[in-house]
Amino acid sequence: MPPTGAKGLNMAVADVCALSRAVGALCAGAGDALLAAYSDTCLPRVWQAQLFSATMTTLLHRMSDDPFDLALQWARLRQLVSSPAAAAAVAEPFLGLPFPSHWRWC
Repeated sequence: MPPTGAKGLNMAVADVCALSRAVGALCAGAGDALLAAYSDTCLPRVWQAQLFSATMTTLLHRMSDDPFDLALQWARLRQLVSSPAAAAAVAEPFLGLPFPSHWRWC
């Protein structure tokens, strides 16, 4: 994951939250279903964070000297500052991805 957005610690906390719940269930005799579902539980958040970081990286950093790529980057930046919907789409994952509803204690 590129470091854009400082999501590393947030993702680690979310992973620990899911893992501790799964291990707690296993130790309490509730079986290993949560442990078996660990990747399926965590990966949607991981991919949303990846998408956010990749979006911010390509939005804010010069990735190419190609005139088309530069014009496309400027068009994205103009859309971000002129469209409330585009701004909201970037702001939502920047402020934090919600925990799944079944993680009430996280």
